[in-house]
Amino acid sequence: MSEQTQERGARDREASAPRRVVVAGAGMAGVQTAVALREQGFTGTVTLIGAEPHQPYDRPPLSKAVLLGTAEGSAFDVDFEALGIELHLGREVTGARLADHELDTEAGPVPYDVLVVATGAEPIRLPGAEGVPGVHLLRTLDDAERLRPVLGRQHDIVVVGAGWIGAEFATAAREAGCAVTVVEAADRPLAGALPAEVAAPMAAWYADAGAELRTRARVARVEPGAVVLDDGTRLPAGAVVVGIGARPATAWLTGSGIELGAQGEVVADAHLRTSAPDVYAVGDCASFPSARYGERLLVHHWDNALQGPRTVAANIIGAATGEAPAVYDPVPYFWSEQFGRFVQYAGHHASADTLLWRGDPSGPAWTVCWLRERRLVALLAVGRPRDLAQGRRLIESGTPMDPERLTDPSRPLKSATA
Repeated sequence: MSEQTQERGARDREASAPRRVVVAGAGMAGVQTAVALREQGFTGTVTLIGAEPHQPYDRPPLSKAVLLGTAEGSAFDVDFEALGIELHLGREVTGARLADHELDTEAGPVPYDVLVVATGAEPIRLPGAEGVPGVHLLRTLDDAERLRPVLGRQHDIVVVGAGWIGAEFATAAREAGCAVTVVEAADRPLAGALPAEVAAPMAAWYADAGAELRTRARVARVEPGAVVLDDGTRLPAGAVVVGIGARPATAWLTGSGIELGAQGEVVADAHLRTSAPDVYAVGDCASFPSARYGERLLVHHWDNALQGPRTVAANIIGAATGEAPAVYDPVPYFWSEQFGRFVQYAGHHASADTLLWRGDPSGPAWTVCWLRERRLVALLAVGRPRDLAQGRRLIESGTPMDPERLTDPSRPLKSATA
């Protein structure tokens, strides 16, 4: 290839490279996408648009340190100005016009060459409870700020939903000295996340912490100062915290031409590209196909919002240089701190054919392993972080396991390979 041809090719790539990347959403996924673009050498304009007026912040501390008043906030330690990232905060996105390459916001349209959808998820509201005094959600910094004085007054608190967020809030409320009742429509905590035999030992954690857990309990209505169950039971409630799940925050994309899935999520491909040209999606608002698990995954957890942006940034930059696009197929991971226990989960257990225990589930530390054809596909570790770290690597490698050795909690997990 001649020197002139090489120079012309370089100019063509420069001319075709995206100059304006707009990221809709200033949570973990959005912030990390903007940062990853700069870290990977993108020199065009990066604009980050967030609906909240606050400096972008991390969410996990909201149900812990921020809620309990041991931290004032959880702003990301990112110097946006030094990175050349334009911040537009307190500006809600309202739509996308793909043909015009424009993002619509409350403050007017924003043109883009590449758009990244990272608007996350929003909590599901309890029907009939909106507008009732004392009913709270816990998703934003403002939510945590409103709840902090409630804990300080040591109200009787009713938590609706015994999922991850419900358990974490109940933990904080008990630490603050509140009387806590958790009501759950299912027959066990974490019914949507874990099989009955795995979730069953966790029910005892509530009583151990001095919280009351009521399962098979449906809320009929919420009144000022009380929650009424469908069997007529009235639970006194100085405050009600609703934690019954979240859904992708994508209503603003309805009718845009970007494909949405059954749960309202943006349907992304293995490279986190959407059905629309020049539009990517990442984090809680997007599902992606997993070759590892043979199904499409929608992961509402912090680690997904941290890892996915690196793939998005690489593919935005690589599309202009002709590089093969990077594939996103992680081992999902999350953790939860509840009732004095550190709970970690890695993988995806839906396709498992074998469930094995390491340790006594009535004790302080134990692990559950899920196998498919003798290979580890997921594990839940309670107070056993080494199991989690080793297990995550074993899931990634797909190494065959020896079930008998795997069930011996005295052996390192990594030594249980076949």
